[in-house]
Amino acid sequence: MRKPLVAALFALVITGSGVAPAVAAPAHTATPAPAPASAPAARSSAAESPAGSTSAVRAPAVQAVNYAGTVALSNCSGSVIRMPNSADSDPALVLSNGHCLETGFPEPGEVIVGQTSTRSFTLLNSAGTGVATLRASKVAYSTMTDTDITIYQLTRTYAQIRSSYGISALTLSDTHPTAGTAIKVVSGYWKRIYSCTVDGFVYRLKEGDWTWKDSVRYTSACNTIGGTSGSPVIDNATGKVVAVNNTGNEDGETCTVNNPCEVDASGNVTIHQGINYAEETYQIVPCFGTGNKLDLSATGCVLPKP
Repeated sequence: MRKPLVAALFALVITGSGVAPAVAAPAHTATPAPAPASAPAARSSAAESPAGSTSAVRAPAVQAVNYAGTVALSNCSGSVIRMPNSADSDPALVLSNGHCLETGFPEPGEVIVGQTSTRSFTLLNSAGTGVATLRASKVAYSTMTDTDITIYQLTRTYAQIRSSYGISALTLSDTHPTAGTAIKVVSGYWKRIYSCTVDGFVYRLKEGDWTWKDSVRYTSACNTIGGTSGSPVIDNATGKVVAVNNTGNEDGETCTVNNPCEVDASGNVTIHQGINYAEETYQIVPCFGTGNKLDLSATGCVLPKP
């Protein structure tokens, strides 16, 4: 949520390598910047054998993480998601950031529920090739308060998408992520996968007028750039989504737009220039019930309410 996508594109042209200061998508304005027409759409354990053991302890199996199920938006990244108990007949959902909402950034304290939307998404296969255009029927939920998420409901079910394109949705984990977990940030906009680990968690992450709770801090290898906002953060071992990529400190400023600061429980403020962040997604799961219907009053649902 830091510099405009146009600036990120310029940085890529200059460097020629796609390496630019980490950013998370359109910013500086409440209206997301459009993507160029040619773009598809735009932001890492070893086990030792115990002494005397005759065989090595095997590390957990690593899931193959690729682009299947991710989507490209006009200005951000996203993914087709399902809850652990979603049915194949349920309308599919797409997850991105609150600041990727097509009608502009939600204000602090604002929660949007059931807003009509016909937004389109380019569905990618495992190789990162666009295979279909999916369309929203509504914004099921969007906010930039406590977290930074937009969840769209689509016009097609999971079964219809899988039958037509052979692509399954990504499943949200229903448990809090763990520090040291190997992860991948998969950007459908740039068709780029970043590999790093969860460095830790931030009590409060403040950027401009917005404040997010219990954010994920990456290790430096996930140097995400503009347009990767909304990318799913996937646990390498489980293949499940544990967070959604959203921002990073670009210029070393303190608590300004594009330069989030960390605030601990005692109010102490620190900054980490060049480090990027994501918002956890496990808390979304209790808020969606039978038929993928949003129920903010459900037991365990702590998402902000309108």
